[in-house]
Amino acid sequence: MITDSALVALAGLAAVVALLFLLITRFKWHVFLALLAPILLFALIPGIDRQTFIDAFEQGFGRTIQGIAVVIVLGSVLAEALKHTGGIERITASMIRWVGEARMPLALTLSGFVIGLAIFSDVGYVILNPLVHAAALTSGLNMSVMATGLVGAMQLTHAMVPPTPGPLAAVALVGADIGRVILYGGLVTLIASLAGWVFARAAGPYIASPPSREFVGQSFVDQGREAELPATWRAYAPILIPLALIAGQSVAAFALPAGHVVNRAMLYLGWPVVALGIGILLAYSNTKPEQSGVRTAKWIEDALRASAMIIMVTGLGGALSQILRATPAVDAIAGAVAATGLPAIFLPFVLGVAGNMITGSTTVGVITAASVAAPMMDTLGLSPEATMLAGAAGSMIIKYVNSSYFWVCTSLSRMPLKSALLSYGGVTLVNGVTAMAVVYVLWAAGLL
Repeated sequence: MITDSALVALAGLAAVVALLFLLITRFKWHVFLALLAPILLFALIPGIDRQTFIDAFEQGFGRTIQGIAVVIVLGSVLAEALKHTGGIERITASMIRWVGEARMPLALTLSGFVIGLAIFSDVGYVILNPLVHAAALTSGLNMSVMATGLVGAMQLTHAMVPPTPGPLAAVALVGADIGRVILYGGLVTLIASLAGWVFARAAGPYIASPPSREFVGQSFVDQGREAELPATWRAYAPILIPLALIAGQSVAAFALPAGHVVNRAMLYLGWPVVALGIGILLAYSNTKPEQSGVRTAKWIEDALRASAMIIMVTGLGGALSQILRATPAVDAIAGAVAATGLPAIFLPFVLGVAGNMITGSTTVGVITAASVAAPMMDTLGLSPEATMLAGAAGSMIIKYVNSSYFWVCTSLSRMPLKSALLSYGGVTLVNGVTAMAVVYVLWAAGLL
């Protein structure tokens, strides 16, 4: 044990979390240093066995990233390829065609649901913003009706469904089955995305948010260059085929004997490293001749830079979890939660809410929730999948002025601040609450 004192352990945990949030919000430290510094200071508390602390730190860090680092890099490479090859616009154009231009807000919401599975939300909105303004002008709707469902849906799947980095990190921290998280997370986020669309249709007409003509003509669709985009199946394949392979591995393992030929095949094909590798090959097949060579190499370099931070922060989260496991804090917190009479599933949810609302970062929210809740899962009777999805649902609530994603969407949609707070803050509240409600139902029914 690092310490036999529950009081020392609880005080140390409270100090780590409080200092983490303070360093990010007040002093604007990068999340990696803001998490590393409090963990290192934890070891200086009187009564801590420092050798045991060091061993727990190293074991937790290494064990967490050993199975997830390559997967996070591959997910980032896939996102870069989709961003540069026109796949995002093709997915949106196809969704508009299927749902109908008369239901553009729904089409954009469903597009956001798919796009958020693969790329960062702010990148997705930057790409689609010209199309959103053009659609609002054509239809006579305002930006609150047109953009709000899209903004919420992209953030939902970005927060809850692998292979985006935040969910991958949380899966590693709690030891969840990635296939089950994809299956149940996909269901949860689809329902929550539709709830966000309903909110946009109901509240949007009453929120002042006129579209702007300055962005018209910037998208491939507006320029009449839709033919230059990849074919529809080629745009969806890099996202959906890897997800189907990873989820299929979990389904095969559940439904078939271990020695079945399909199970043996899916064990390899559904390995996230192989599945995402296939997705990257499919995405890169959409590159144009002028994009080959130096440009595609830069995509990989950008992906490596983007993924390095997530890998390191995930490792630190794993170190914190391992440290907590070696203290009496786990039993003390679990006992306190049980004494309240509230369902245990709400602990990771509340941790996710606090992490996101204080720091403005969904990734920090989901990693904080997973790191702190992971050691308590057995005591609380929570599965890894339920823990991860509940924390991720909390990390959606609420996007407001301390969130970079909020400002990207607000500035590009040209919304007044009050309108953006009502629209984007409102939809992320609806999304998160709905997602948690669905997670709770699945958990109570024994499915999670």
